[in-house]
Amino acid sequence: MLLVALLVAAWRVGGALFDGGAPQVAFESNLAEDVASHAHGEDDSSGVATPAADAQPESVWVHVAGAVNSPGLRELPVGSRVGDAVEAAGGPSPEASIDTINLAQIINDGEHVYVPTREQAAAGTVPSPVGTSSGATRGGSSAGQHVNINSAGESELEALPGVGPATAARIVADREANGPFSAPEDIMRVPGIGEKKLEAMRDFIVVR
Repeated sequence: MLLVALLVAAWRVGGALFDGGAPQVAFESNLAEDVASHAHGEDDSSGVATPAADAQPESVWVHVAGAVNSPGLRELPVGSRVGDAVEAAGGPSPEASIDTINLAQIINDGEHVYVPTREQAAAGTVPSPVGTSSGATRGGSSAGQHVNINSAGESELEALPGVGPATAARIVADREANGPFSAPEDIMRVPGIGEKKLEAMRDFIVVR
């Protein structure tokens, strides 16, 4: 009986040891898999987000005036040229002297393109940079070029510093109502033009 009891006890102890060992092996196996997976995740950089590049402007704004069919402010893609601006403004008008401007020049944001008439080109009285930045001031006329305020149309007057469509219209209306200007200073009789605006345009205007 004692021998049988000893055998039963030994069998129970052995079974308990066997049953308790399996979970330990499974735990160690799972731990090894987790470590391997974690290490693999650290080595794999494909999921790491890279900082986005600084956004670049996609368009520029240009003021197109002069002998075009639809003058005004135009939005164009970056890298556009003066020729693109002229086309965006309805193309050159019949009296345009298109060969006197640089159609190939790339446009920068905020520039002013003026298309002269053949008469202006022949007389040398083109009142704006006409598609080239050489010797020109942004939004104004090139050095040595003048606008006759007694004969210039609204689009020509808009090429003057500080003169927009509304001011140009008032200059023409005043000239028609009160007669030609006798001196450049007379332009101050136009509502909205004071001494500061006169000084800004003085070097670019003449009376004839």
